[in-house]
Amino acid sequence: MNAAPSHVVLVNEHDEAIGTMEKMEAHEKALLHRAFSVFIFNDKGEMLLQRRSLRKYHSGGLWTNACCSHPYPGEDVLDAAIRRTKEELGIVVELKKAFSFTYKAALDAGLTEHEFDHVFIGNFQGKIKANPDEVGDYAYLDMKYLSEHIEKYPEKYTIWFRIALPMLQDYMRKSLQ
Repeated sequence: MNAAPSHVVLVNEHDEAIGTMEKMEAHEKALLHRAFSVFIFNDKGEMLLQRRSLRKYHSGGLWTNACCSHPYPGEDVLDAAIRRTKEELGIVVELKKAFSFTYKAALDAGLTEHEFDHVFIGNFQGKIKANPDEVGDYAYLDMKYLSEHIEKYPEKYTIWFRIALPMLQDYMRKSLQ
């Protein structure tokens, strides 16, 4: 599949590629496409969050997980997650696949996310060098505080983060057993 990087991989409910489409068109038509979400923790168990740049084409100014995006057509999803984390946060981090999920949610600007989302987790200690075109701010937050803050102020967080976080917490609980 040789398509421009502005294209996403359209998939079926089993994450099998069925084609490509320009990213904005896929979001306008609410078509299921491949995505990934990266969750990063420090040694204190705090989660790295970023506030999306106001320049983003949707969900600008909202807080979300460390990194989220789409792999290029033909690109391995893990490789894409590592690449995008470096592009957005200026860091290289070893990532581990945690789980996948599918969701569909309306966004601002008349767009819809309909994604088969691959979730990766990693640990990072070091300096963040955020790309201002992608990231407006960032912070490490305590998980208890984060859960309480999302419950009180859900409008401050991206929809996919609010969907993925409880699944991630469940995954982490189960992996500790």
